[in-house]
Amino acid sequence: MILIGICGGTGSGKSTIVKKLEKQFKSKGVVKILSDSYYKNFLNLNFKERSKLNFDNPDSIDFELLSKNLKELKKNKKIVEPIYSYKTHKRLKKTRVIFSRKIIIVEGIHIFCDKRIIDLIDFGIYLDLDEQTRLQRRISRDIEFRGRSKKEVEERYFNMCKPMHDKYIDPSKKHADIVLKTKNISFENIFNLISKTIKC
Repeated sequence: MILIGICGGTGSGKSTIVKKLEKQFKSKGVVKILSDSYYKNFLNLNFKERSKLNFDNPDSIDFELLSKNLKELKKNKKIVEPIYSYKTHKRLKKTRVIFSRKIIIVEGIHIFCDKRIIDLIDFGIYLDLDEQTRLQRRISRDIEFRGRSKKEVEERYFNMCKPMHDKYIDPSKKHADIVLKTKNISFENIFNLISKTIKC
């Protein structure tokens, strides 16, 4: 059993790579965990107040629950994972039962920001992509899937996301086993490199 960590700034291609890894390793058994599912539950705040929270700050993640669940998966046990709503900025009442597999992938911008998670990851990958490309991808994603306006996305990016990326996320790549410049390497080469390195 191996735990792979896929990290990188917003819009760096994490989800794309994870989806293809899931497909590639399907026959061996793979399960995906999103650190976004572990945003803290701010039920005491109303929607307007929650909308002002900086979710790009690592403090927004419930690392205690995330590390607990990852430990359980590595022990070949099932877990109950929260389901987070980006539109309402809170956890839903329903949850998701996840069973362990031979390959566990944890994905998220914050996964190299907490020692408990770093220590659990067997092989860490950081996707390094230029800011302009990442911002354009975030704008497209948030408008299409999260019901945000371009102005709202840009304001949140420059006021919250970028400062947190520069302070926490980009420096955290020192904890990765490999740093990939995703704009200058083909996905095929990325997958071949990962497959060869982790030897699954």
